[in-house]
Amino acid sequence: MRRTISTEITIDATPGEVWAVLTDLPRYCTWNPFIREAAGEALPGERLTLTMYPASGKPTTFRPTVLVASPGSELRWLGHFLFRGLFDGEHYLRLSEGPGRTTRLEHGERFRGVLVPFLGRTLDGTARNFTAMNDALRTRVESARATS
Repeated sequence: MRRTISTEITIDATPGEVWAVLTDLPRYCTWNPFIREAAGEALPGERLTLTMYPASGKPTTFRPTVLVASPGSELRWLGHFLFRGLFDGEHYLRLSEGPGRTTRLEHGERFRGVLVPFLGRTLDGTARNFTAMNDALRTRVESARATS
């Protein structure tokens, strides 16, 4: 079974400025309401340690592997619950340049595995968590840009 959740937002900053905040994992705790704890390096093949705090539910720590880290363009990682095929999530953050020095962020995740059909309610809240993260990212990037 598969399911994809996708959100998007426009940020008044360049893709490079957005990328700098997205890949500064140790500072997630200062702005990110969803992934409040993050460690590791945004480099292909690296393992990250991410603790997600869903709006409804308890915190969960994952150790995904970075699949793509293309500066100013895309950050993507793949995580598994217990073992491959049970519940896998391929999380992506894609940046594209918009008009007037803006960035369009597409933020989503592709879920697959035998547990997907049984996690409908949990996955329904995921889009809200992504939207909260997107809004906080926009605030963080735009406020940093305003003070520089």
